[in-house]
Amino acid sequence: MAAEVLLALLLDAEDTAVTRQTADALARVGTLAAVRLIALALAVADHSHADWMQTGVDDALAGADSLPDVAAVCVQLAGDGEATVRHGAAEILAWTGGATR
Repeated sequence: MAAEVLLALLLDAEDTAVTRQTADALARVGTLAAVRLIALALAVADHSHADWMQTGVDDALAGADSLPDVAAVCVQLAGDGEATVRHGAAEILAWTGGATR
């Protein structure tokens, strides 16, 4: 249920600020489950929502040395059983510059 709510927030049709803030928060958490939700949302997101998700992830990662290694999580997600997750993780990995710590 919580995952469904977070996906709905990432894809909020009324307010892309919610999309940005949710992506930021999930990237700050940086767990496999959190980054997987962003990857799943990317599979169905329109261009605008994808841009706001990227901005949220970028916000979270900007100058924050103490944050989880989102790029390393994306590398783990490259082996996910769902193609949509693998594709989304590859996109997020590109946003991070592909460098793991």
